[in-house]
Amino acid sequence: MGLTFIRHTQPDVAKGMCYGRTDLDVADSFLDDAKRAVASLGAHRAIFTSPLKRCRKLSDFIGESEVLDAVIEMDFGAWEMVPWDAVPRDELNAWAADFDHAKPHGGESVAELRTRVEAGISELPDGSLIVTHHGVIKAAAVIFDHPEGWDITVGFGESIRF
Repeated sequence: MGLTFIRHTQPDVAKGMCYGRTDLDVADSFLDDAKRAVASLGAHRAIFTSPLKRCRKLSDFIGESEVLDAVIEMDFGAWEMVPWDAVPRDELNAWAADFDHAKPHGGESVAELRTRVEAGISELPDGSLIVTHHGVIKAAAVIFDHPEGWDITVGFGESIRF
């Protein structure tokens, strides 16, 4: 049965903004978005959620859940709430040069994210649903050897099973 990861619905934030751990609310379209998201889900035995509001609102809509800190989004440090096109080019280049370990923003490295997610999901019961973020889903794709790995794209309110 595996684990199912569902990305939160559209957050209330300007397009192109880096917002990792920032605790954003959901967009005004939440109710419609949540209904669409839930319609695509299969059966699940337990629900776990990131502590951030944009995930908790969706998990509450789905059913009773347990907060799992390990599936919070990546900490982008000084880049939080900065438009991606305003992040200094030299910092982006440093990140690209050592994608796994660089953290020019002062937050969390990609390797640290992967390690945290792997530890957090390792003991979850088969058939669990995890309401989380794109970075966490990308880390899960790497953990579960998905062919797209870090390049996987899962839209708002979309789910994937590993």
